[in-house]
Amino acid sequence: MSMTSHDLTGKVALVTGGSRGLGRAMVQALAEAGADVVIASRKLESCEDAAREVRESTGRRALPLAYHVGDWDAAQPTVDRIVAELGRLDVLINNAGMSPLYDGVDTITEALWDKVFDVNLKGPFRLSVTAGTQMATQGGGSIISISSRASQRPRPHTVPYAAAKAGLNAMTVGLAHALGPTVRVNAIIAGTFLTDVSKSWDSDAFARRAETFALGRGGDPSEITGAALYLASDAASYTTGSMLTVDGGQP
Repeated sequence: MSMTSHDLTGKVALVTGGSRGLGRAMVQALAEAGADVVIASRKLESCEDAAREVRESTGRRALPLAYHVGDWDAAQPTVDRIVAELGRLDVLINNAGMSPLYDGVDTITEALWDKVFDVNLKGPFRLSVTAGTQMATQGGGSIISISSRASQRPRPHTVPYAAAKAGLNAMTVGLAHALGPTVRVNAIIAGTFLTDVSKSWDSDAFARRAETFALGRGGDPSEITGAALYLASDAASYTTGSMLTVDGGQP
């Protein structure tokens, strides 16, 4: 497969949670591959900063949008604005997510449970259907959801998050059939990446855990971009309903 198959020139890509961490790395990679990008998160100022950096470094168009993933009714106006301003929508990466801390499963409140599912499952479903419907009118597109190893290896401190991400995996397969054959839908099962959030971790405890990984370390955010570019591009033209694991070989 030639590298030209990864060319995204003329495409428009939306990344939720795109102003930092894995989302920011994927935004940059998409723009460097030729795509115009939409950077969406709850904090518009952060999106504006990221958009300015993308324009300066790549010359691509970059649209910052304030968007709360858990708001069901915000999906359609968001897609409509993207199409109005950039002309089309070809790639959606459902990256925004959250996994709040709690003391024990007996302390999980209904409000916490609902918030986690709103952001990690309900919102991605609604945006995927809305974006996928738009993509189908254009003749095709690619939807990528960022899932987690927690969906396959849940632990006591990630129960709501793991359950929501497991639902995201199921949604990926179901929507691949619902939106096919024109729109492809896949997920990346992400392992442990060293984003800004990781700065608050117990570094010694993580180092001991990382020794059990095949690669012996956490991932750099840039190391998810190859998988994202593959799934976004024509290189993955026969890949849909798939889970691509990028976790450094976590046991």
